[in-house]
Formats: sequence, C-alpha cells, structure tokens
Amino acid sequence: MGLAACSSTGDEDMAASTAATDTSGIDATTAAAQRAEAERLAREREAQQRMEAAALNTTVFYFDFDVSEFMASDRDVLAIHGRNLAANSSRRIRLEGHADERGTREYNLALGERRANSIRDYLVVNGASLSQIETVSYGEERPAATGQTEAAYRLNRRVEIK
Repeated sequence: MGLAACSSTGDEDMAASTAATDTSGIDATTAAAQRAEAERLAREREAQQRMEAAALNTTVFYFDFDVSEFMASDRDVLAIHGRNLAANSSRRIRLEGHADERGTREYNLALGERRANSIRDYLVVNGASLSQIETVSYGEERPAATGQTEAAYRLNRRVEIK
C-alpha cells in the first residue's frame, strides 16, 4: 500500500487566501448595506410616526362658505384619524359642526350637521366604526371668532374633533 501526498504551491495558497478575503469583503459590504437599509427604514418609520402624531393633533377642519364638503387638503389628515380610530376600537370621538352667522339659525344647524357628517363618513371609509363617532351641530351658536369680517366667518365654518 502506498501513500499519496498532495502538495500545494505558494500560488495556490495565495489564491485560496485571496478568495477567503474577497468573500469576507463581500460579507462585510453586504452587512454594511443591510445596516444602512435598516437605519434608513427606521428613520422613515420615525418620520411617519411624527407626521401621524402631528396629523392627530390637527382637530379643527375649516370649510368654504355654504359648503358641507371638507377641503381636499384635509384628506390625508382625516385618513390618519380614521386609521387611528380603526386601530383603537375603544376610542370615541365627537364631531362638532359649526357655521358662521350668515343664514338662518335652522339653516346653520343643518349645515353644521352636514359638515360633521361629511367628516364622519370619510373617517368611516378610512376604517373608523360608526359606533365610535358622535356628531353634533352647533350651527352659529358657538363661534370661534366674533365679528362680522370674512376672517371671523372663515374661523367659524368648521368641524372640531373632540
């Protein structure tokens, strides 16, 4: 019985060593890229959470004269409110509809109700339950601003989330 031996040259050892180094370099690069991606995603999540918290702090929505549909610019904020209600099923809110003093008392009560219902319906479309939302209209009875100026009227045409 004979023994066979295998020898390697210095070049083969160097190639194996280089291959191992190249692999660990790739592993380190991949790990660094994964860490960078995880950090980027974490920053995005934090930014999203800050934006949602700011949106939830927005609780007054204004309306144009004699209009019961909320402004398109409020859609994203209201969608966040709807999703927040969906995620917190025990939470209850009251939507208080208001109008400026122009128009009859009865008309303004109805307009305030339509405004509150407009927001309620959008919250429901975005996940809230009807059982979580109470609507009430105060019409012109609880103005946010006094005076007979367009600035005062604008502040009084609103729905407040309470």
